[in-house]
Amino acid sequence: MADPGNGDETLDMTVDEVDAYLAALEEPKRSTLEALRRSIRAVVPDAEECISYGVPAFRVRGKVVAGFAAFKNHLAYLPHSGAVLADLGDRLDGYEHTSGSLHFPVDQPLPDDLVRSLVSAKLAILGDSSSSPPS
Repeated sequence: MADPGNGDETLDMTVDEVDAYLAALEEPKRSTLEALRRSIRAVVPDAEECISYGVPAFRVRGKVVAGFAAFKNHLAYLPHSGAVLADLGDRLDGYEHTSGSLHFPVDQPLPDDLVRSLVSAKLAILGDSSSSPPS
């Protein structure tokens, strides 16, 4: 992952860089993360795609609300908050996770309803209920 630097790492990044990140992955990682990208986009269609801390992310009104990454043996959903995963509790049963990373198999996309809950939880933390889809 990229060095977090001074916090300006997302300013000049583009959708093309997210495309390049995904293109560099082998299958099935690529298609699984492309499915996650579509799921996140469905929840926050106006989000800006960027690279944050070296991995693809989505920003709403300048705040990162979701991200994802590929690792050797798993993929990860990154809520960019230590509170989101704790808030979802038993909805995450069956998934390994840390306080800031939800791990899932390289060949099994996260269910759309779980992605909606994850993104909505982050939007709620940010107090951005106007971007939060109805449940």
